[in-house]
Amino acid sequence: MALSSSTPLRHLSSTCRDKLVFMHEFRAIARYIAEKYPSATKIVEVGVGKVPDVAIELQKLLPECEVIVTDVAEPPKLSGQVKFVRDDIIKPNLSIYEGAALIYAVRPPPELQPFLLEVAREVGADLLIKPLAGESMPLRGGKLINYQGVAFYAFRGKG
Repeated sequence: MALSSSTPLRHLSSTCRDKLVFMHEFRAIARYIAEKYPSATKIVEVGVGKVPDVAIELQKLLPECEVIVTDVAEPPKLSGQVKFVRDDIIKPNLSIYEGAALIYAVRPPPELQPFLLEVAREVGADLLIKPLAGESMPLRGGKLINYQGVAFYAFRGKG
């Protein structure tokens, strides 16, 4: 079935629907970051896993910004100038995060979220967390943002 702008989502397979939803979420997160941090020189995604889509889109939107993705395992091939650095947020190499305007994570496990906030505060970066839908947020003090139908939490860094 060819897709057009008038194709109802209910006619798509659940796999295709899920992909469209994820693509919308990833693009919305990247657009929000680009709008809020237009002059950032460094932004870091933690726990990129096998889905570097937000970072790739972000690099397109902010070509002058250094976009770094981290994980304990190397992600699939990255496009553009997105840089991968192996790191474990539980025992982080703070030099990776120093100078970042923002640290963000898409669907991080709840048990890693306190480490994300600790690192962000340590280096003075803001933090954005996009939890799984329906997942409770173990961290307090963040602001719930609804941007283009995508919900995530924002935490301010030092100062």
